[in-house]
Amino acid sequence: MKRIIVTFALILSIVAVASAQKFAVVDTKYILENIPEYDSKQSKLNEISLQWQQEIEEKLSQVDKMYKDYQAEGVFLTEEMKRRREDEIMAKEKEVKELQKRRFGVDGDLYKKRQELIKPLQDKVYNAIKELAEARSYAIVFDKSSDLTILFANERYDLSEEVLEKLGYGTEGEE
Repeated sequence: MKRIIVTFALILSIVAVASAQKFAVVDTKYILENIPEYDSKQSKLNEISLQWQQEIEEKLSQVDKMYKDYQAEGVFLTEEMKRRREDEIMAKEKEVKELQKRRFGVDGDLYKKRQELIKPLQDKVYNAIKELAEARSYAIVFDKSSDLTILFANERYDLSEEVLEKLGYGTEGEE
């Protein structure tokens, strides 16, 4: 009986604490799509991306032409000439792959251009969300446009230090 009362009290306190916290949801995709500046910057980014893709496709067609010419003339070439042509084709292919990586790779030109054009708008949106969350005392704000990502979390609800202490890895007062 005592166990039931303790369990009931625990559940009641959890419900009370949970109901005291306020949560909010935003749709950053919807917000960005309704900022005219975002559309123009996204169009600019798409235009640049298309130009770079065309540049790469042109270089790939040059490699393809070099390879077809090599195949057509292969019977008439000496071994030395064949090796030289193969090296030229491989060097050109490598050059195109490096260009593709430089333009569209993880930290490539497209990523940097996106950071330059779009990130300032995303930062403005984030700051507005943070200000609203703090002004209205929200504990957490979720973004429903991307698998419910947490955009803002009030620091007072962060239990990370307490979990570390409970596990015996406390950071306070340690050497």
